[in-house]
Amino acid sequence: MTLLPQEIIRHKRDGGALDAEHIEHFIEGLTAGRVTEGQAASFAMAIFFRGLSVPERVALTRAMMNSGTVLTWDLPGPVLDKHSTGGVGDTVSLALGPAVAACGGYVPMISGRGLGHTGGTLDKFDSIPGYVTQPDIDTFRRVTRAVGCAIIGQTADLAPADKRLYAIRDVTATVESIDLITASILSKKLAAGLQGLVMDVKFGSGAFMDNADDARKLAESLVLVANGAGLPTSALLTDMNESLASAAGNAVEMAYAVDYLTGRRREKRFHKVTVELSAEMLLLGKLAVTIEDAREKIEHAITSGKAAEIFQRMVTALGGPSDFLEKHKTHLQAAPVVRAVHAERSGTVQKVAARAIGVAVVALGGGRTRPQDPIDHAVGLTELAAIGEMVDAQRPLAIVHARSEEAAEAAARAVRAAYTIGDGKAAPGPAILERIGATA
Repeated sequence: MTLLPQEIIRHKRDGGALDAEHIEHFIEGLTAGRVTEGQAASFAMAIFFRGLSVPERVALTRAMMNSGTVLTWDLPGPVLDKHSTGGVGDTVSLALGPAVAACGGYVPMISGRGLGHTGGTLDKFDSIPGYVTQPDIDTFRRVTRAVGCAIIGQTADLAPADKRLYAIRDVTATVESIDLITASILSKKLAAGLQGLVMDVKFGSGAFMDNADDARKLAESLVLVANGAGLPTSALLTDMNESLASAAGNAVEMAYAVDYLTGRRREKRFHKVTVELSAEMLLLGKLAVTIEDAREKIEHAITSGKAAEIFQRMVTALGGPSDFLEKHKTHLQAAPVVRAVHAERSGTVQKVAARAIGVAVVALGGGRTRPQDPIDHAVGLTELAAIGEMVDAQRPLAIVHARSEEAAEAAARAVRAAYTIGDGKAAPGPAILERIGATA
């Protein structure tokens, strides 16, 4: 087989295996502009239907990683990160990064924006006035070294081939390929120079993969390929059949994270997922010997206030207010219309269509359906009732934060439709279903 792009595509289209040289040549051409968008689309579609073996996935991941800058670090501790496949009310990164840094890890977290019904970590940080979510590489390095963590967005220097290929996949119905998802996620993480990665792979009504079997396949692929590419990685399957935090939006989730870090509010389900993911990072970084030891260290980092202190230092170092923890309510935008949403009857929450909750936030203006869409950071939902909780005249389903009465009413209807209320007892499934590739 020659190195011509069309011959590489033909070989994969016909079910052949690609060797590393052919994959590298194709990705180099994509980065340099020698491979056309049509050829890239055909390449993605051939992979979508024919699939990639583990060695092919490793080769594709490495090729996309090497398409731009690959960071190296000289730090007195392990370089660690966590990546979530996305959900509703998934505010974990905001607390996890500072907590792991408080335990001796270094967390250069490159996060994404929300798309569709899922929220994006980057959009949440954009709600902080002055916070620079896309600094230059030198600033990223400096803040990571000085503070212990820096949560930013992908720069043009890191895995540019992934950025181009993803844009093409997004408009050619090839986003759902586990092979391509794996390479897309891991190429950016490998380019960040990590020494350990924990994947939070979500399943349920608010996740991109609604059943645990599909999520497990993705988790297994991520763990296999990452370790095959030299990055120690494990994964947790976590439940997304309801909003993880009781807040969904941008400024409202940022406020929730501040309340969590400062001890004003620590919901059990959110806390468990945060602690378990953080503890797994400490194990990968050899900052703890056992999972029990790791949990204790993370719990202390959070309850002692050290994680909150590091969060504030990160915000300040990246241009945000130096008094953000104390005065976040004055710094964050607030929606002009705030109203409670009550169920049509009293009872116990039996089920939540979490995706519908995320869509309601998008409809308020708090999310996007296209990458170029603007975000209204002030809008969202708070006090979301959890599965098993009693709702009545005193306890609403949620509080809506909206720009107008009309938008608030539309969101209220969507929230009511997302909840199933009954008379019997109900309990959510376990927050964490299983570990894959755990280190201990």
